[in-house]
Amino acid sequence: MPSSSAAGDAGFPLPLFPLQAVLFPGGLLSLKVFEARYLDLMARCLRERENFGVVALVRGSEVRKAEQPDVAFQPIGTRAEVLDVDSAQTGILLVRCRGGERFRVASSRQQDDGLWVARVEPIEGDEPVAPTAALAGAARGLADAMAALEVQNTRPFLLPHRFDDAGWVANRWCELLPIPLLAKQKLMELQDPLVRLELVDDFLRQKGVLP
Repeated sequence: MPSSSAAGDAGFPLPLFPLQAVLFPGGLLSLKVFEARYLDLMARCLRERENFGVVALVRGSEVRKAEQPDVAFQPIGTRAEVLDVDSAQTGILLVRCRGGERFRVASSRQQDDGLWVARVEPIEGDEPVAPTAALAGAARGLADAMAALEVQNTRPFLLPHRFDDAGWVANRWCELLPIPLLAKQKLMELQDPLVRLELVDDFLRQKGVLP
């Protein structure tokens, strides 16, 4: 959650975008940006090739309001790289981003313009590991789901597709499935990609998605 205390100057600075969403490494995030603080942030990211951090909201709103409860967000988030920007109309940007490394918020503060900035510490990425034989069905099921989506001209995932990587398969399922926000957050935080995929596989079997 936001804190301007103890961690001091640990880590490196990163602007934050608190959302009612969890961004997974390697994931595709589409944003409709219209608030001045975030329009300025996107302009800076494009101009200086900077990233920003996506953190899931615990309390408060994505849109700044005159009267709202204090904003609180999860202490672990994911860096976002701006891929492309389209100006649909004056004052509105449609932004596509790619999830990068995870990070832990060491300290944070809100600027006068409402933008949150934090000092963050990187979290080591998933080790590439193939799904076990017991989890191979989750990888095949994801390939089938993606094929069905492509028939509908929907492509929710960025290339390359890595069905031989347990972490990548788990992350993409987490993006597709109707999992509560807090559960997605906990899955994203898991350090062991095989454990993450095992939990996803259990969910898929409980829901009858996998036999």
